[in-house]
Amino acid sequence: RWSDISTTAKGAFNNPKDVAGFNVGLSAKIKLPVVSLFVMPEIYYTNFKSKATYVEADGSNIELSAKSNRIDIPVMVGFDVIGPLSVFTGPVFSTNLSSNSTFEGYKEDTSKNFSVGYQFGANVKISKLIVNARYEGSFSKDQRKFINNVTGNGVNYDNRPSFFMVGL
Repeated sequence: RWSDISTTAKGAFNNPKDVAGFNVGLSAKIKLPVVSLFVMPEIYYTNFKSKATYVEADGSNIELSAKSNRIDIPVMVGFDVIGPLSVFTGPVFSTNLSSNSTFEGYKEDTSKNFSVGYQFGANVKISKLIVNARYEGSFSKDQRKFINNVTGNGVNYDNRPSFFMVGL
């Protein structure tokens, strides 16, 4: 998705990379009656930064980076596999809190604030501590645009990368 470039831009991205971030929030595990399933609603704040190198039409390279601060609301459904091991899956709804920023002659337009993704993973309960690992992907794009302050040309990109997350 890093190569989703606007028709006015004449370059290409190379060397896309995601930089580590963090999230913090609340989670609940609600066992459903009769069936062996549970619902796990969560809300958390997520912060991460992603980068890509944009190659201009003249061959020069510009490293574009987007900082994301967002509120994520996953709604997981899962079941207890055996003993302390549980697995879960479900949608995650996200809204950006990021503000527009300017750097290297480009202004970041963060006008689209809402995106939808999915998560799946597992957790293990060890005494009163829960260790959790999950993967997050995307159903919709977090479409951003960098606009060149001089030419007005724009570069579109999807800033909703896939994540592997580990939590306590």
